[in-house]
Amino acid sequence: MYQIKTFNAIAQAGLDQFTDDYQINESEAPDAYLIRSVNLHEATFPKKLKVIARCGAGFNNVPLDRTTQNGIAVFTTPGSNANAVKELVISLLIASSRNLFTAAAFSAKNSGADISLRTEKEKTQFNGTELAGKTLAVIGVGHVGSLVANAANTLGMKVIGYDPYLSADAAWRISTKIHRANLLEAAISNADYVTIHVPKNEETVGMFDEAIISQMKPGAVLLNYARGGIVDLDAALAALNHHQLTQFLTDFGDDKLLNRDDVVITPHIGGSTGQAESNGAVQGAQTIMNFLETGNVQNSVNLPDIQAPFKTRYRLTLMHKNIPNMVGQIATLLADSGINIENMSNAAKGDTAYTIIDVDHLKEVQETELKSNLAKIPAVYRARLLKKA
Repeated sequence: MYQIKTFNAIAQAGLDQFTDDYQINESEAPDAYLIRSVNLHEATFPKKLKVIARCGAGFNNVPLDRTTQNGIAVFTTPGSNANAVKELVISLLIASSRNLFTAAAFSAKNSGADISLRTEKEKTQFNGTELAGKTLAVIGVGHVGSLVANAANTLGMKVIGYDPYLSADAAWRISTKIHRANLLEAAISNADYVTIHVPKNEETVGMFDEAIISQMKPGAVLLNYARGGIVDLDAALAALNHHQLTQFLTDFGDDKLLNRDDVVITPHIGGSTGQAESNGAVQGAQTIMNFLETGNVQNSVNLPDIQAPFKTRYRLTLMHKNIPNMVGQIATLLADSGINIENMSNAAKGDTAYTIIDVDHLKEVQETELKSNLAKIPAVYRARLLKKA
């Protein structure tokens, strides 16, 4: 029986995925955490904890160094909120181009019998522009960016995509009508609107700084619905003050951005829909079950993707440092124990590696001692022994 502990309000659709082999919130020594936004940086992790699945694409609330050192695999649910973010970005493109925010604020302050007449006289100040024929640069064309690009193309916009790490799977999701730029500067130089959809990492923090923003088309609109910190706010504000940008729209608030008519802040609601929360919970639950039952890895942030059919009676999985001779040490220990390896898979992600070993036959004493002996190998974070019923 596997034990699951949840944090935050996890959608029932996700909890319903767990089979009878799982108990939810019935133990303080769980095998898995299913979380959303809870901050785990100061948390003490139970020794039995093997996996954390975060319902969403971000993982800045999880301490990756400590989880890895404790042999805990960390997963996200990429794409689960992609449609929600896409719809919000498209709605903001329309709202900003038609000055809907200022128009609505005007109407809210001017009511009475003469509102229609006053509006007729004064509404020219709210004249906007149509999106059809305008150019949109989509920076990052993964799960969200590809949907935004395709939707904007359907609206009649000319769309330019930029993503130096474009995967084959992502490429299949993008309409052939989307133009691809090889340089960031080339993507943004003639764009009327620029929307950012890249992950937050060392390469993207401050990505839109003064140098990059200065190369945008004068009068352009910038949207950041990826992560806070990707846009240098001081640079964005300077560009607004000098009319290099006409608007900045973001899901990540900061005191610097307050009380400006040319800034629109939404309260981190990109993925805040019932459907997105259900999608993330379902994907998170399925990820946990797949990892606990098969040891296979997909969409982990601290382990490499590695998947192998589980056809034998036993499976060994090891999280360990990515250093020379680790596989050799593991294979030697098994050979010295008289254990024949049927299949072996190994992959690495940065400083961490993951090894899957399938065997058909183990004696009872080997079942008892093998995991403990493997865990004693220096640089092994966690060893698991999975057994089919």
